[in-house]
Amino acid sequence: MSFAPDRRSGDYIQPFQIEGAGVRGRLVRLGAAVDGMLDRHAYPPVVAALLAEAMAMTAVLASSLKFDGVFTLQVHGGGPVRLLVTDVTSDGSMRGYARFDDDDLAIMTGVPAAPVPKLLGAGHMAFTVDQGPHTERYQGITPLEGHTLADCAHTYFRQSEQLETALALCASDMVMPPGERRAAALMIQRLPAGPGSAGPPDEAAEDSWRRAVVLMSSVTPAELLEPQLDPTDLLYRLFHEDGVRIFRPRPLRHHCRCSRTRVERTLLAFPRAELKDLAVDGVVIVTCEFCKAEYRFDEQAMERLFEPAAARARRP
Repeated sequence: MSFAPDRRSGDYIQPFQIEGAGVRGRLVRLGAAVDGMLDRHAYPPVVAALLAEAMAMTAVLASSLKFDGVFTLQVHGGGPVRLLVTDVTSDGSMRGYARFDDDDLAIMTGVPAAPVPKLLGAGHMAFTVDQGPHTERYQGITPLEGHTLADCAHTYFRQSEQLETALALCASDMVMPPGERRAAALMIQRLPAGPGSAGPPDEAAEDSWRRAVVLMSSVTPAELLEPQLDPTDLLYRLFHEDGVRIFRPRPLRHHCRCSRTRVERTLLAFPRAELKDLAVDGVVIVTCEFCKAEYRFDEQAMERLFEPAAARARRP
């Protein structure tokens, strides 16, 4: 499936490279995709903003990998926000949801300056790449250390043998109406030195990397979130003195992959007796956490689901 990036709605990944500095980058902007994720949920604004940032981070991290499948970010916390889950497929389809405690959030006032310790507390963040049943999953885990989700990602990159990475995340005020809620991410990575470059890093390369980080750090949330500021203009404003090369943007969109067939497969993994205990007035209702779609299975539907495959094949 393919679809064109919509820069007016702000759902795209803009790859770029700083020429001669050995630095590559990605700019992610989300607009309609944030609305699509939030419209069926009644999240408090602080939870919605944290989830929108997680969504932008998922897109920008996944964009640096070559994979054919699903990249998933899970953030588990012990604070008022218990769980954030966002994922993106290799074709750019995104979704996400959050779990939180209403009572714990009710005692908070305003937007916390340190959302990770205040909203998530102690916990961990996990990145997973799943390319299908016949491939090995890749997973990276890092503790929640720092004030923001970007800080936690920096901790992961420092502790793992990954490329040197700098990341900026932001989200708009989620009390804004649909069409004005946005999230963005800007990431740069230092490319590895070429073959035969053993020994300490070249001083010029170090200087180029530090300069790129400083320039990236100068960007403001308003610039990242402004849909009228073309990404080419923004990246040129930041890096034009060092030469920035802009590549073709890649589209993103909100899309939930749930379906009745997927739900049926999940139900078949449970003992039938357990499913009977879950029935209310003879009906089992499965609700998708991501999009809140409901799938209902009455007694007849459950009978058809568990009858032998041969019998189902004979059914007209």
